[in-house]
Amino acid sequence: MANYYLAIDIGASSGRHILGHVEDGRIVLEEMYRFDNKQVHKNGHDCWDMDNLWNGILGGLKACREAGKIPQTIGIDTWAVDFVLIDKDGNPVGDAVAYRDGRTKDADKLVDKVIPAQELYARTGIQKQLFNTIYQLMALKEEDPEQLERAETMLMIPDYFDYKLTGVRKQEYTNATSTNLVYAASKTWDYELIEMLGLPKKLFGELSMPGTVVGNLTEEIQKEVGFDATVILPATHDTGSAFLAVPARDDKAVYLSSGTWSLLGVENEEPICTEDSWKENFTNEGGAWYRFRYLKNIMGLWMIQSIRRELNGVAYVAGRTSKYSSGKQWSFPDLIEAARGASDFHSIVDANDDRFLAPESMIDAIKDYCRISGQQVPETVGEIMQCVYLSLSRCYKEAILNLCKLTGKLYTSINIVGGGCQDMYLNEMTSKAVGLPVFAGPVEGTAIGNLIVQFIAAEEFTDLQAARDAIRVSFDIKEIQ
Repeated sequence: MANYYLAIDIGASSGRHILGHVEDGRIVLEEMYRFDNKQVHKNGHDCWDMDNLWNGILGGLKACREAGKIPQTIGIDTWAVDFVLIDKDGNPVGDAVAYRDGRTKDADKLVDKVIPAQELYARTGIQKQLFNTIYQLMALKEEDPEQLERAETMLMIPDYFDYKLTGVRKQEYTNATSTNLVYAASKTWDYELIEMLGLPKKLFGELSMPGTVVGNLTEEIQKEVGFDATVILPATHDTGSAFLAVPARDDKAVYLSSGTWSLLGVENEEPICTEDSWKENFTNEGGAWYRFRYLKNIMGLWMIQSIRRELNGVAYVAGRTSKYSSGKQWSFPDLIEAARGASDFHSIVDANDDRFLAPESMIDAIKDYCRISGQQVPETVGEIMQCVYLSLSRCYKEAILNLCKLTGKLYTSINIVGGGCQDMYLNEMTSKAVGLPVFAGPVEGTAIGNLIVQFIAAEEFTDLQAARDAIRVSFDIKEIQ
């Protein structure tokens, strides 16, 4: 009988329970459960619907029991930067505000008064983005400092759900690095920086590496889901998990984790915190086994997801409406086909412009950018989509050129994992723009990377290279030139 391991992989738009086991040296996956992730507007902010996520987590565990496939271990990964504050009784303090909320506007100015941006980068190596945890905490300190005073610890989103499952509080390293508060060289919280910012030191405890056991399910959870299992830390930052699943053929491969965000970069043994790296806004995120993910954060499929929601009449945040619904329900293949039909449209936008982070209307934001920049304004769905595809492939090209300059290396391929690797039109345009072959797959990269840590902890594989070799023979990897 197979030994099962469960990856609970929660992205910005949905969550999934992927059960994995190893059979004759190959990795076998089975999707057990899927649920939506949504935001709600609460107390003046856009927040994650944590009750919905928790019910989704429990629903997937029950689905495993009903299928008679009980996992030995469970690992949870999610997006980065967002958190829950916990009081001395273990209860949440305030809401889990979403990173696209506008509360961090001008929060960087609060940080800049304490430490210059270049010095902050030299310490933490983290790309400046207004939604980074450091800016969220400073915004909260201005708006409601009592929350910080009442809190005993800060748990990133996956750490919080681990706590709810086990009653044990752990702060996982890879996700912690996204806060902009971890000293890159020492790989621990930068307590000097935390003190300089006037943030409570008590919120930041010992950091735990992927592979660390959190604990077993509490008795209450066991009764509800019908079994016990050990919760273990994967790389809880979903990009950290996704990078582990890249079956790179050599050390000259560029990695691209393609989902709501496009994370493009390479793995390094040491962080690169130079002035040139800071100017190009590359980031050094901590990875499993202290491998640094040196990458560029690009807006990614968020733009396409937002356009599809608008066309289908579904607002990103509950309570808002879309004016672009025509009654037709657009699928992603429909949007791709529309873009192919408008391949002679050439207007582009800067996909990393802040106006595309959380606009009321993504379609209007794209049109406005083109209008203001003096380009042809896209009017049809095909023109809008073609504009996005051109813009993303252009961003990938620029990021790779800068990557070559910063690392002093030439790269020979692009390896794409995650849901976006299924978009063959984007893969084709990326290969054409960059002039390199694209290897697309596996699709469930994040879940596979999550499982790899569990597999290695259980000695199903000896090390990361053995696991990556198994990925290459277990999944369909498409080559595009």
